Amino acid sequence: MNQENKTSPEKSKNKSFRYLIILVIVGLAVNFILPKLMDINQAFQVLLNMTWWLVFAAAFAEVLVYICYGFSMKSVLDIQGHNLSVFQTALIFLSSYSVGTVAGGWIGSAAASVSLFAKKGVKPVDSTVAGFLPSMLTNIPLSLLGIVGMISLGLNNGLSQARLIQYSVFIGLLLLISFAPLIGLAFPKAAFKLVNWALWHWNRFRKKPYEPQNTQDMLENIFDAWRLMGKGNWWAPLLGVTGYYLFDMLTMSLIFRAAGYPIKLGVLIAGYALPQILAKMAFIIPGGIGVIETAMAGLFVSQAVPDDIALVVVLGYRLISFWLPILFGFLSYFLLNRNKDSSKEKPDLHDEI
Repeated sequence: MNQENKTSPEKSKNKSFRYLIILVIVGLAVNFILPKLMDINQAFQVLLNMTWWLVFAAAFAEVLVYICYGFSMKSVLDIQGHNLSVFQTALIFLSSYSVGTVAGGWIGSAAASVSLFAKKGVKPVDSTVAGFLPSMLTNIPLSLLGIVGMISLGLNNGLSQARLIQYSVFIGLLLLISFAPLIGLAFPKAAFKLVNWALWHWNRFRKKPYEPQNTQDMLENIFDAWRLMGKGNWWAPLLGVTGYYLFDMLTMSLIFRAAGYPIKLGVLIAGYALPQILAKMAFIIPGGIGVIETAMAGLFVSQAVPDDIALVVVLGYRLISFWLPILFGFLSYFLLNRNKDSSKEKPDLHDEI
């Protein structure tokens, strides 16, 4: 058993690196293919003539994106009696998001955040709530932005009936996911039966073991999180995730400005929010690679944004908002775990989660 425990972290680390290599290869493929669809020579000229102080301003706006999410997580932890700084929670979010992107999706991200929060003295249950609740709340501002984007496209005759139905269904699903716990609070037994049935069949399809008690514990944590949001406690986490999207959209707006194209607000919202919603639905694709790039570029071009501008802005935005944070996230993850070796003599159950 001890030998198995010693080799397990090493195997997990090697698997994470393999996933990271695959992720980079896929990302490079997308970023090489997309320019083939547009005029790369014109795009290169746009790149040469960019206003670089605006690009650095866009990078700073992206830092504020993660600060806002950290504020949302901190707000949840404050309610639970913990006292972590915004910087600490933002760094833990950045680290766990990077881990989850290359290994395990939201499950890997949750496990990483639980482990990192445990080093700050946060109980697994509290850290699970702090990681899960803001993630659910993000669907609310994103859905509102998506609705504004659809209205903008509709006014410009840029939204077909099929697309209208598609995005409406997606937004409805996001809002249902966000508010489903409220329904579960009213009907806890029915909620457990439904989720248990779905996860049992999903794990059977994947030929993975399934433990109903884990599902019960997970639902209880979710319900407890929503109970904590009473008496006005919900506004601070929601404010944080709203700032997360607004500053992320500001990043894209600044890159448009840097490229010399003053984009209209309605087009910006549509081109930003609707591809993000598509990526949410395509949750099996890590980081929305390929989905976000192609959807954004196609949507902007359909709204009369020049091909070369759309190409530079989309790839520049993804570099600043996704690729660089992923790299910094892994760096911060290793820094946060720098004392891991010294704690091996005293095993921590939180690290096993």
